[in-house]
Amino acid sequence: MTNFTNEESSFSKEISRDFFKSVYSYMFGALSLSGAIAYLCGTPEFFESYFITPQGGISSSFYIAAFAPIGLALLIQWGYDRFSLASLLLMFIIYSALMGLSLSTIFMVYQIGAIVSTFFVSAGAFAGMAILGFTTKTDLTKFGSLLYMVFIGIFIASILNMFIGSSMTDFVISILGVFVFTGLTAYHMQQLKDLSTNTQISNEQRSKLSLIGGLQLYILFVNLFLSLLRLLGGRD
Repeated sequence: MTNFTNEESSFSKEISRDFFKSVYSYMFGALSLSGAIAYLCGTPEFFESYFITPQGGISSSFYIAAFAPIGLALLIQWGYDRFSLASLLLMFIIYSALMGLSLSTIFMVYQIGAIVSTFFVSAGAFAGMAILGFTTKTDLTKFGSLLYMVFIGIFIASILNMFIGSSMTDFVISILGVFVFTGLTAYHMQQLKDLSTNTQISNEQRSKLSLIGGLQLYILFVNLFLSLLRLLGGRD
């Protein structure tokens, strides 16, 4: 009986390890693709050619790059059980590429040194909260629900502030964003840990959920990075 229990525990740990390996592979792959596209496209020439109209206004391609990823992320997460893994992966790649185009605008606003240093600060904060979420015994469900309510408020305020342009509102949103996205990182890591040890999930579901997990962590990291960049980056 003891040997059987040990074997079951070992099998569960192996499944969990493989699950998180996939989650982080998706996350880091998406970050690499987005980062490469953002760096290559973050030039005045690209911005003027594709994001500015001949009349000097913002082109439709800019709004597509800015808002299409939101729709794709929702489609992937809400409809993952209806799509094949290959279809989800293709949508995830398109999402990452569009995010890269959207993120390219930061190179027009911030110096490269500020972007790089903020990236490493974000990585440290993200890693710390991910470890906390994985190791804590406290149930973060209620905490996560509260943070999502704040996140919805931040999202709506951010959309409105795109048209208002209030620097104070942007500052408040950035401060709240740091707390919300670090907290949600811990929450999602706990959720992913529970999923990773669930032996009742089929292999196909596990593969899809690892992609969803990578997407969720990617979104949290990027938003944490942008919140910190607005606070720490300064502007050219």
